Amino acid sequence: MSAEPILRVEGLSKHFPVRNVWKRRIGWLRAVDDVSLEVSRGEILGIVGESGCGKSTLGKTLMGIHTATSGHVVFEGHDIAGLKPHQSRKYREHLQYCYQDPGASLDPRWTIRSSLHEPLIVHTALKEEQREQRVREILRAVGLPETHLDLYPHEISGGQQRRVGLARILTLKPSVVILDEPTSGLDVSVQATILNLFLDLQRAFGLTYLFISHDLSVVRLICDRVAVMYLGRIVEIGATQAVFETPRHPYTQSLLAAIPKIGGPRVTDSFALEGEPPSPTNLPSGCRFRTRCPMAQPLCAEQEPALRADWPAQRAACHFAE
Repeated sequence: MSAEPILRVEGLSKHFPVRNVWKRRIGWLRAVDDVSLEVSRGEILGIVGESGCGKSTLGKTLMGIHTATSGHVVFEGHDIAGLKPHQSRKYREHLQYCYQDPGASLDPRWTIRSSLHEPLIVHTALKEEQREQRVREILRAVGLPETHLDLYPHEISGGQQRRVGLARILTLKPSVVILDEPTSGLDVSVQATILNLFLDLQRAFGLTYLFISHDLSVVRLICDRVAVMYLGRIVEIGATQAVFETPRHPYTQSLLAAIPKIGGPRVTDSFALEGEPPSPTNLPSGCRFRTRCPMAQPLCAEQEPALRADWPAQRAACHFAE
């Protein structure tokens, strides 16, 4: 893993307008709000948090599926956040997004062959024979037989659909792959196979992953670093081992306390996450987690905490983290 950042995010925000029945804007939904992070070449960065915390929106904004409201996305030295689609296409083909439901991203009327040829037709000038050769190579790399090329998406399993989705983005030889809940809905044995496949492909193709997941056990197993999101912001980020063994932010402690364990103590039993997060259209003042935090004090309502770098390989946005 190189120390050189392949992807740098600075103050990235994505706000969606909230409209009334007359289509007039009455507010903003702050799905991603002032997020900054760096991803090194060859790294696997996990992004975790509750449903609705902004994980997937962050990934889609990095990819350009959502247009950023503000901020910078510097990919391989180029700021791609403010570019028009036709301007950013040559950069974004090396930054790929793997959808949570790969079956939904495959056209049911197309064979697997047609789905794998499409990105090469759009982004390259390869002839049909060259495209076919690359498609067959990538299909073998993800562990599927060439006979699957003539099948339709509904004729293969969910695990095989995920492999096809991976093959589809690998045909363009990307540098960074954003994986959105890549193991959700799979049997445990299939999950293990897919995770091993991710690691094999990373070594074979020199990939960098952003691994978006709610499964903390999977994140701990596969990621080099982890970023914890709450209501559109990163509240803790650091080396995976450090975050899991000594979580600094109360929200991270609550998430880890919720992991079921058979025998033996949890990382922390002192926090129980209760209630629902506030609406992202009406955020509380100061710290966004204070309405659910057992450590909350008056300062938390007055001042929003910044990410403190008071610990080795770890930062947390909490006034009273120790």
